[in-house]
Amino acid sequence: MTEQPAAQHGADQASEQPSLAPAAAVAAFPHLAGIEMPDLAGRLPQRTTSFARRSGRLPQRRQRLWDAHAADLVVPVRRGPGETTVAGDFRLDVVAAFGRSAPLVVEIGSGGGEALVAQAIAHPDRNYLALEVWRPGVAQLVARAVAAGVSNVRVVEADAAQALPVMLPPRSIHELWTFFPDPWRKARHHKRRLVQEAFARQVAELLAPGGVWRLATDWADYADHIEAVLTACGDVLAGGRSERFAGRVRTRFEAKGVEAGRAIVDFTAHRR
Repeated sequence: MTEQPAAQHGADQASEQPSLAPAAAVAAFPHLAGIEMPDLAGRLPQRTTSFARRSGRLPQRRQRLWDAHAADLVVPVRRGPGETTVAGDFRLDVVAAFGRSAPLVVEIGSGGGEALVAQAIAHPDRNYLALEVWRPGVAQLVARAVAAGVSNVRVVEADAAQALPVMLPPRSIHELWTFFPDPWRKARHHKRRLVQEAFARQVAELLAPGGVWRLATDWADYADHIEAVLTACGDVLAGGRSERFAGRVRTRFEAKGVEAGRAIVDFTAHRR
């Protein structure tokens, strides 16, 4: 999605003078430090996201449930320059968020929370954190968690690629799940794919000793891409194609892939 206004055109562009990336941008995106860019009236540069955010109005019943329970399950964060980013100096107090210390399982793009809540029921001794940018999906997850009566589920509404390395410290995640990320099928959109070498190396840093990254996709070319990324990161991650994770319940996304005749490919990678 485009989170910033479109750049000015015509005569306005001729008056733009290069300047260093503003402090707010550097705080949220450290790789911008020292980079010169046009001064667009204080606007921040667009960033490549791995998702297209499609927010929508919640049905009345779901809205009532949201109003009653979101404050307990959706963790508030300080926002960065984009509506799905977190501030560069924001740190998530996991113990405070869950009210206890326990192994942390994080799912990126939890959708309606089918897999997350099922595992939260099966493993009450673990904390489950969802990162999701689609508000209706977050509302479904909240509804599912409330119906199940689980107390070990929390949600952060944020772009995982930007938020995770900012708000969580190294070696803090027991398991990370990335099930059926957007395949961005067109070649010109492949840069938007979440699973890239830079992100995989951040994952390795975030995983606790012995930590696991579990992935699944129903697109053959994305499976090849994931395999290539894991191979390139072999110095920090050990893994590749694997058997289906027993704890991964079949979601509607997987069902669509199977109905379309696509093979499901699972991956498991451990931190070295």
